[in-house]
Amino acid sequence: MDRGHVVPPSILAPPTATSEGEQEMFLPGETHRLELTRERGIVTEVPAGSEEQLSAPGDETMIINLGPQHPSTHGVLRLMMELDGEEVLRVKPVIGYLHTGMEKTAEDLMYIQGSTNVTRMDYLNPLGNELCFSLAVEQLLDLEVPPRAAAIRVLMAELCRINSHLIWFATSGMDLGATTVMIHGFRERELILRFFERTTGLRMNCDYIRPGGVAADLPDGWADDVAEITSVIPRRLDESRNLLDDNPIFRRRTQGVGILTREEAVALGATGPILRATGVAWDLRKAFPYSGYEQYDFEVPTHDDCDVWARYQVRVAEIYESARIVEQVIETMPAGDYRVQDKKVTPPPRHRIDTSMEALIHHFKLFTEGFKVPPGETYVAVESPKGELGCYLVSDGGARAYRQHTRGPCFYHVHAMPAMMVGGLVADAVLVIGSSDPVLGEVDR
Repeated sequence: MDRGHVVPPSILAPPTATSEGEQEMFLPGETHRLELTRERGIVTEVPAGSEEQLSAPGDETMIINLGPQHPSTHGVLRLMMELDGEEVLRVKPVIGYLHTGMEKTAEDLMYIQGSTNVTRMDYLNPLGNELCFSLAVEQLLDLEVPPRAAAIRVLMAELCRINSHLIWFATSGMDLGATTVMIHGFRERELILRFFERTTGLRMNCDYIRPGGVAADLPDGWADDVAEITSVIPRRLDESRNLLDDNPIFRRRTQGVGILTREEAVALGATGPILRATGVAWDLRKAFPYSGYEQYDFEVPTHDDCDVWARYQVRVAEIYESARIVEQVIETMPAGDYRVQDKKVTPPPRHRIDTSMEALIHHFKLFTEGFKVPPGETYVAVESPKGELGCYLVSDGGARAYRQHTRGPCFYHVHAMPAMMVGGLVADAVLVIGSSDPVLGEVDR
């Protein structure tokens, strides 16, 4: 894909005492100018003064901050932007304002408490976070959950995917001033949150998927509730798309904007819809199936335009595919236990605590001392709505993780934003942020 221009410079004049903001924008001790250019699709740096340099003189540019309070940064994200008029010359993402510290917190929490911690990272995909952590712990335990537990996990993970994409759909519409689309996205999402509340007791941050299975079985009438979700949401999404797909304003604002080529996406570690919007059909549910995903029939949507429009098309298509998976789960839901019956990992049934002293002691010791995990390390990855979500876990044989690290896809997508923004307009930068679908709770973990 030919962009038709060289990306303007990254670093201009060295800071002066009166250059407000440049002290943070530039590296200390810089005495020369550099610029970004694109060679074979990869962002590289070349010395300034080359014949390809297109930058304006340093005294004709300005530095502004987009965020961290700006609503269209989709969280506490700060972007330092160097502008020539309205053209973006350079972008520097600044993160760390959220200070969640979840990876360090994990070292003080027992494995049985781990889901309460990770569920808050990507708060639009809480059950996906819990699933990734639980799979990592189960791999160290050499534990296999019952078929019903695996199917429930797939059901909840795919509903979470639809939920996350609906929020993206709504907020991206808001970024463009399409308030009707915003209202529609939140309206459809409400159906899913009501089902989450009925099943887990909470609308968000559910602590439902735990090592060994899930916290509780599905409620009576769950199949009818989920069937309504898979019936209503695709139909209403069709109505919402009618407001956007053929809208000339929407097309002009998204087509050819925020381009990230296939080579750049791979080099920068992009995954999920951003990678699939460059034509790469990479999905961990297909490449490395987990929780029984190989049993379900679904496609991996891709697009070749590599822009904001392509990411829009991919995410919308994924909503339909997730609805297909959920329908198959309804039809094939197996009977049996919703968690393993291993007393070292699983607490006794709640009703036995009131009648059995042994059950009460078992429950007390499990939730005060936790369960021990054999020494070792593992890495497990799942396909979150944003991309590859991975959990690297190290155990020293105790009841708490010696080390836990999360591979959050949003971190890599924030890193890729400059490549998508440079050369565009400030107004386009807002759309690029939305198309990246970042959740800063996952970035500042």
